[in-house]
Amino acid sequence: MKKKRKRKKWKTFFVLFLLFCGLAWVQIHFQKQTSPPLVKTDPFAAVKKYTPYIHDELAKYQLEEHTPVLVALMQQESHGLGGDPMQASESAGLAKNTITDPKQSIQVGVKHFQRVLAYGTQKKVDFPTIIQAYNMGAGYIDYVAQHGGKHSEELAKDFSLLQVKQKPTLYNCGGDKDNFRYPYCYGDFTYSTKVNKNIQLLVDSVPVTNSEKTPNGSF
Repeated sequence: MKKKRKRKKWKTFFVLFLLFCGLAWVQIHFQKQTSPPLVKTDPFAAVKKYTPYIHDELAKYQLEEHTPVLVALMQQESHGLGGDPMQASESAGLAKNTITDPKQSIQVGVKHFQRVLAYGTQKKVDFPTIIQAYNMGAGYIDYVAQHGGKHSEELAKDFSLLQVKQKPTLYNCGGDKDNFRYPYCYGDFTYSTKVNKNIQLLVDSVPVTNSEKTPNGSF
């Protein structure tokens, strides 16, 4: 009797197990049929809408070949969001986010880039130094020129620390010692590295089409 009971139990368990597996398969199959396909989003979508304006502004200085660089800069600064997507207010001597018109932001940002590019070329520093100078100012170009002419994150840290020592209460990462920049709180010593990565990623992203340009040059 005991053996028969055990066999019945095993048969019942086996049937329930098969039923469970069958229901699980049906559910998975149904989900595959009804789930929408995953759509790969373009991380540069917001900044790309400004590409025509960046190009046109750079063309005023015969620098339009640097359009991808400025798009990558904007991606690092703001991801194309806000009224000052180039974060150019401070480079114009204004308080942060004073500029609220993206077109003006691009004009000021491109002008700032043109200045550091011209100065960096004069000082014979490498291009990563010029990119870093967009973030840290022309003083960084002088510092690199005095230390071999080639940018490195270590040089950027050293330069940042010099500025921090001059104004410790201003450049203190908001008092956040967990900030990755701390104690190098003047600028971002990884800025040039990040922009260069953006440039590489931009090559693989969806290209800008003419339809993305807003009619009549307005935003």
